[in-house]
Amino acid sequence: MAADCWHEAPDAEAVIRRAIVTAAGSVDADIGGAELAIMLTDDSTIRALNRDWRGHDNPTNVLSFPARSPTADKAGNAPRLLGDIAIAYETLCREADHEGKPFNHHLSHLAIHGFLHLIGYDHEDDDDAEVMEAREAEILARLGIPDPYADRERVD
Repeated sequence: MAADCWHEAPDAEAVIRRAIVTAAGSVDADIGGAELAIMLTDDSTIRALNRDWRGHDNPTNVLSFPARSPTADKAGNAPRLLGDIAIAYETLCREADHEGKPFNHHLSHLAIHGFLHLIGYDHEDDDDAEVMEAREAEILARLGIPDPYADRERVD
């Protein structure tokens, strides 16, 4: 499902697929055969999701909704689900422009970020954030995308 604004990014699906396939092949997690859903949305929709699920009444770039139990049905008829990722087009564009990054690089980063949340990574504290950011940078490097955190000062 994609909001109309995503028609401006006809390669988005391929960019996201490549990023997530690369991320899945770069992590030590049992995700074989699992599926996830991507919602390419706009700021108003992601704002509503952010408000309803996180209590933050503002748009954000990406939200992840891990499946409660990432297992297949007992009969094996349905695939194992990791969860859902929502990415907001306008916020992605603003951030990419503000940071001087190509749209597809930032889209790849947000897809990887969302995927890592689905498999248990988080950034609630500085140590977890450092681990997650290092993993993101490693995966992005495999895609030939510069480290998005390289110019930021690290706090020790």
